[in-house]
Amino acid sequence: MPNLPERREQIRRAHARLIHMVVAACQNPAERKTLEPHLQTAASNGWNELVQVLRRILSGQRDVALLEGLDEEDRVITESVLSGLQDAHSLPPLDQGADPSLAAPGIASVIHAARQGDTQALVWLGQMASQMERAGGDMARIGAALGPLSRGQEDFTRLARGMSTSARQLLQGILDELSKLRPQ
Repeated sequence: MPNLPERREQIRRAHARLIHMVVAACQNPAERKTLEPHLQTAASNGWNELVQVLRRILSGQRDVALLEGLDEEDRVITESVLSGLQDAHSLPPLDQGADPSLAAPGIASVIHAARQGDTQALVWLGQMASQMERAGGDMARIGAALGPLSRGQEDFTRLARGMSTSARQLLQGILDELSKLRPQ
């Protein structure tokens, strides 16, 4: 599977607020009151493992054992918190959201790798689809399209059923990127 540093940065940007809040709560216990509702919401949305690890960080644990068993997204968030505690300059910027233009090429490259039999890519797609399903709405619809896409199904009309304009644009971007990855 290709190395996707932009995926890592996408994760950091998408969760910048949570990363900053955890770092702030570690440095100032009064901030924990602000953080707690966010942790409860994350746990109720299926992010239990991440919330458990963040609570361990809040209680003072800082070793790399925290990363064991985490999926890619939880690992990146946890690493960002730990790095942020050591160096505030390493924190992701709060004023930038995830860049949708980076999503299509990254997702397409993983789908392409899965089509080539890369088991790591298949596992990653399954994890991503599960997380997207938990997010609901258009994210769940994009997540539902990952399986068919990994099996070579590319009927835009069928895959885009029920999606908003922005989700359709992302899907079209993924399909465009997949066409670029096909051998000529």
